[in-house]
Amino acid sequence: MHVLILGTRGIPANHGGFETFAEDLALFLTAKGHSVTVYCQTEPGTPSGEDVWKGVRRILIPAENTPLGTIVFDWKATRHSSREDGVILTLGYNTAIFTVVYRLKGMPHVMNMDGIEWKRPKWSKLQRAWLRLNEWIGAHVADHLVADHPEIEKHLQRHTAPKKITMIPYGADRISSTENDLIGRFGLNSKQYYLLIARPEPENSVVEVVQAFSRDKRGLPLVVLGRYSPDIPYHHRVMESAGPEILFLGAIYERDVVQALRSHTRAYFHGHTVGGTNPSLVESLGTGTAIIAHDNRYNRWVAGDGARYFQSTDDLATLIGTLEAEPDRLIAMEGASRGQHKALFTKETPLELYEQLLQSQVVARTIHRKIPAIRPTEKDSTI
Repeated sequence: MHVLILGTRGIPANHGGFETFAEDLALFLTAKGHSVTVYCQTEPGTPSGEDVWKGVRRILIPAENTPLGTIVFDWKATRHSSREDGVILTLGYNTAIFTVVYRLKGMPHVMNMDGIEWKRPKWSKLQRAWLRLNEWIGAHVADHLVADHPEIEKHLQRHTAPKKITMIPYGADRISSTENDLIGRFGLNSKQYYLLIARPEPENSVVEVVQAFSRDKRGLPLVVLGRYSPDIPYHHRVMESAGPEILFLGAIYERDVVQALRSHTRAYFHGHTVGGTNPSLVESLGTGTAIIAHDNRYNRWVAGDGARYFQSTDDLATLIGTLEAEPDRLIAMEGASRGQHKALFTKETPLELYEQLLQSQVVARTIHRKIPAIRPTEKDSTI
């Protein structure tokens, strides 16, 4: 089977959850003997072409790191992949309108529909309209849809039949131990800091977490990962809200370092309010980290009853104080995270389910091509 993966910035993962998943799936399928091609967005001015990374074929397409640049990249990737022979896996529906090409060419096509992207407050009315249109197109044009969360599955049933949707959440490795020296480089000690990993966007409650933590003297730092620029208004607001115990480490993409930061943190803050199963939250469950999450139906299904939840800055400020006064609760939360990960989010299962789903689409399309069109005979031509 030849699998072509589109919709991400590319691999190795240096951006977000979709890129991490694309890397994991590509390496998993390659190890199973399948051919895998991943489309990668590279810096403007760099040469286009292709190479091989850890056995995975990469198609390199230079494009501006802007919304318009990403659309151009998606179109070029779609055109290139439509001339290939294989099964298409599109991660995200933001430019689903382009995937009509696959339907016209009869190529098997699976689309991971991600979260309800058009609900994100950062988008303008025009951008939201574009995203809603593409959600509808993706749900109708793709041969099969993947929902990463039961609530996303319910949402997609507004557009198409349940039998066309498969619910596959993300998984993560179970990390039982990591080396202390990986966090020591930042002057951190095990269980002596809190952690926040999120893109600095309003829907991820970054300001609320920073403000709540900064409200009182904690005696421990809050480590914030992510790329922040004071020239961007929301980034500036986050940085302006930060007290002296907030430690900005920038964007870190070394997996072993991020895993170590998760493993040794006192608790992980997850402020995401929109979307389905968030890979970062799943990875924190895999490291047995105590979870403090925004209270919504997406996070509650993923993190389970053993996590603690907040709805506002005041809620969170009070909750942090309570947990600091009763640290045994954090130990119980760590055990709950390990149990939730083992029950729902081990890494191999979702990758195997993707392999089975992609193979089933190849088989279905092959059978469809072999069955001749049924035409009425002269005897039953009046039917």
